[in-house]
Amino acid sequence: MSIRNIALLLCIALCGLVGCGQDSSDSAAPAAGTKATATASPGTPQRGDLLVLGSIAEPSNLIPALASDSASHDVIALLYVSLVRYNRNIELEPYAAESYEVLDGGRLLRFKLREDIRWTDGVELTADDVEFTYRVMIDPGTPTAYSENYKLVKQFTKTGKYSFEVTYDKPYAKALVSWAMEILPKHILEGENLMNTRYSREPVGAGPFKLKSWEAGRRIVLEANDDYFLGRPHLDGVVFRVIPDMSTMFLELKAGNLDFMGLTPQQYLFQTKGPEWEANFNRFEYLSFGYNFIGWNLRLPMFADKRVRQALAHAVDKQALIKGVLMGLGEPTIGPYKPGTWMFNDKLTDYDFNPQKTRDMLAEVGWRDSDGDGWLDRDGKRFSFTLLTNQGNEQRIKIATIAQANLKDVGIEVKVRTVEWAAFLKEFIDKGNFDAVVMGWTIPQDPDLFNVWHSSKAVPGGLNFIDYRNPELDELLVKGRSLIDPAERKPVYDRVQEILHDDQPYLFLTVPLALPVVSSRFMDVEAAPAGVSHNMEWWWVPENRQRYTAVP
Repeated sequence: MSIRNIALLLCIALCGLVGCGQDSSDSAAPAAGTKATATASPGTPQRGDLLVLGSIAEPSNLIPALASDSASHDVIALLYVSLVRYNRNIELEPYAAESYEVLDGGRLLRFKLREDIRWTDGVELTADDVEFTYRVMIDPGTPTAYSENYKLVKQFTKTGKYSFEVTYDKPYAKALVSWAMEILPKHILEGENLMNTRYSREPVGAGPFKLKSWEAGRRIVLEANDDYFLGRPHLDGVVFRVIPDMSTMFLELKAGNLDFMGLTPQQYLFQTKGPEWEANFNRFEYLSFGYNFIGWNLRLPMFADKRVRQALAHAVDKQALIKGVLMGLGEPTIGPYKPGTWMFNDKLTDYDFNPQKTRDMLAEVGWRDSDGDGWLDRDGKRFSFTLLTNQGNEQRIKIATIAQANLKDVGIEVKVRTVEWAAFLKEFIDKGNFDAVVMGWTIPQDPDLFNVWHSSKAVPGGLNFIDYRNPELDELLVKGRSLIDPAERKPVYDRVQEILHDDQPYLFLTVPLALPVVSSRFMDVEAAPAGVSHNMEWWWVPENRQRYTAVP
């Protein structure tokens, strides 16, 4: 299973967009002019060598249900297997399941597992493991952001050692996709406290690779799983090097110490050209399935009025962000879907960049420069807040800096603060301990946004960390996930976008181009609709170009 699957399969994961794992190179379709096949096979794949990746953050843990960050899921995706997965063309196909049926208008799913899958400790993977995973997901004691997908199940019934059925009261649009969750080993995790278990750092999976070592703050080393049911990967291992700074990561790439990373626009346009780069690396360019945004903490009085948030939407210059941050390699966006896809509402008009309109709108709700000091105030309190983002992410820091300057021009004082990724999530995002944040989301193939926007997810550790609540939106999110036909779902999610556009709980900013770069010694690397890493477990290196002779 390749890295991109968590973005495609598991709902929406917190992502760094040039900063979490492989950047926005995952989950994307090639744009016009993209090099679709970078490395054609010169012959029979050969075994050996390592793939060394740069990761700007260290995983929070390696138990899939508990991880909502892409740094964790980049590793998880290579360790575990799921019943179904997306192929290169973003089409669902059996994976751990030998076959599946969708019956009774989507109310019944019937699965038959393969009988040749073993956990890396040699124990068989059976329907008991799938049932255990399902029970973990619906357990109120499991602090997972993804439980709603499984609470809709009416009954889980094992029909044999390798078979089971799942029934629903009514059709659920994401029913089949939801069973692309990673399967957990019952014999390992049953009876364990998932919040305090050694298996969060010593996982037992059944995927193409297995964990060899984890050196905190430095690297995670995976080695090929000789017993992988689809065949041993060609590579001997994959190494995730934790490098919490994109400039340092690029220097390591340039020095030949990394094989794969997501480039910044500046690196892509100006620092990776010339004969040496063309000989040693292949670059890719396509619009990503991901967007960045400013999220307002709606618990705070200063952001509680949507008229304030609408005014702020007129204050930030998105074209300046595209030019100054993305260097033209991206598009503005107005909502949580990728422009050009069927679910995107192209009837909405973006808030124009108009600082005077911002001043006028804020004045209507009482924010004026009453003392002539250049800053807006109300009831004797200055309009001032801290804009938080994570360290090492150059794009986010630049976004925050430009937004800071834009808002200063209308009389709003903004302080920019950066925090290390793990602390950023655990101490600030999960606890709602922030004023406003610059962040990014990856976008799944299904339009369901329940886990991010439904008011039930506005809880500590939930994905609705800004505490946004809208009863009409809640109803639409429930309705949309119960519809199967895209033609019926389209108007529901169009209305969802209209509400978000009007309420402005996020200031939706831009969709960057994905800019992955891969060492040219790797064969069979291609930018398919599912992203450049869709077949990573089958990349290989000709023997005369192999660099590493042993897994460290």
